[in-house]
Amino acid sequence: MMAFDYDLFVIGGGSGGVRAARVAAAGGARVAIAESSRMGGTCVIRGCVPKKLMVFASGYREMFDDARSYGWDLEDGAFDWPRFSQHLNSELDRLEGVYRNLLKGSDVEIYDTRARLADAHTVELADGAKKTAKHILVATGGRPVRPDMANAHLGIVSDDIFHLPELPKRLLIIGGGYIACEFAGIMNGLGVEVTQFYRGAQILRGFDDEARGLVAEMMREKGVNLHLGTNIVEMARASEDHTASWTGTESDAAMGAPAGERVGEDAARGSGPVWVKATNGTEAVYDAVLFATGRDPNTEDMGLEEIGVEIGRRGEIVVDDYSQTAVPSIYAIGDVTNRVQLTPVAIREGMAFVETVFNGNPTPVDHDLIPSAVFTQPELGTVGLTEEEAREREPVEIYCTSFRPMQSAFAGRPDRVLMKLVVSKENRTVLGCHIVAPGAGEMIQLAGIAVKMGATKEEFDRTVAVHPTMSEELVTMKAPMRVA
Repeated sequence: MMAFDYDLFVIGGGSGGVRAARVAAAGGARVAIAESSRMGGTCVIRGCVPKKLMVFASGYREMFDDARSYGWDLEDGAFDWPRFSQHLNSELDRLEGVYRNLLKGSDVEIYDTRARLADAHTVELADGAKKTAKHILVATGGRPVRPDMANAHLGIVSDDIFHLPELPKRLLIIGGGYIACEFAGIMNGLGVEVTQFYRGAQILRGFDDEARGLVAEMMREKGVNLHLGTNIVEMARASEDHTASWTGTESDAAMGAPAGERVGEDAARGSGPVWVKATNGTEAVYDAVLFATGRDPNTEDMGLEEIGVEIGRRGEIVVDDYSQTAVPSIYAIGDVTNRVQLTPVAIREGMAFVETVFNGNPTPVDHDLIPSAVFTQPELGTVGLTEEEAREREPVEIYCTSFRPMQSAFAGRPDRVLMKLVVSKENRTVLGCHIVAPGAGEMIQLAGIAVKMGATKEEFDRTVAVHPTMSEELVTMKAPMRVA
């Protein structure tokens, strides 16, 4: 029998890979992990965590306005991006240190370098060193992509947002998914003039139609210049002719991007503003253009196909219900598999992998009824089927209410929230819950427990309301608004 250097070698130091490495090592396995960038991966370093901190930062302007309506004597202040950015980077450094200490405390050997597969049991590091392992787990995540068009390198992607030396005065966002919409709200809240183009008929494709419609309405109400059915046709570095009558900033720094993530010499580093022509015929100049048009799995030059690992249409690693690839010794979890691109899902997949491979307890990953939140402003929380999906499956009743919440109504703001339950007519099970409101992410985590348990509408109704709250509407809607 071949003697391996490790029982498990993990490629990728994101949340899923780190969790799998730690848990396997805690059970006595010899484990190593390789990460070519910063430990913590997309979520901790350039995704969920810094984005949520930016959401918090962007909400204070509206809070200050509300405070005056509640009797507080406040003066308007200015947002200090460099000060916030410095604090943000310090927090990310701290979190990366936490991840590293957790790995070291679990006796996981760390390789701060890129790794690829040489064969079914061998990993080759960037310096040419080779390490063998009985099992290899690929958890390399995904990356934002630019569209295939001329001068796309002049735009930035979501990774770059956290490294801007200063905020642009005018920002164009291309895309209508959750990343595009979240950053539209963030940057608008920080005082940036935000325009958003989305080629589809409505933002947030795949979410409940009524919920995403309200999010779009509220985004516009708060100042985002949202254009649906619109895309970018041309873009170029703005000339003097383009900028002659334009009063925006011409700061090079406003187009900054981190070193090592550029496409060509001029990519995203910003030698001036960008001219854009849209499908609706309009032309404008922006300090920055953010492409939020999708993410691809990180499988390029990994040696996967050469050793027999199947790669799907979008570059994802194809796995079975137990995260195993076509090569029995190689597994994959997280965004690189393009199943459900959520950090908690990657962590669950990592735990199921360890349970299956190291604990002798075959555990398929449960991807059913996963609660999720979109941190737009207002937030969108969702679990289960949308109204549209449910109607295709069976007869349903729709319980829904939309109203002005007490806090913002008192402050004179026109904000509206939405509470919605999708209920099976046959067995009364709550098939889906959709919330558009401040704090919807917190609410849907709790509602998700009931939906996952298979609670019926009558069990929701038997729950006494907490008053006065927005969420009490989830248990007080007695008559269906629609039957389909």
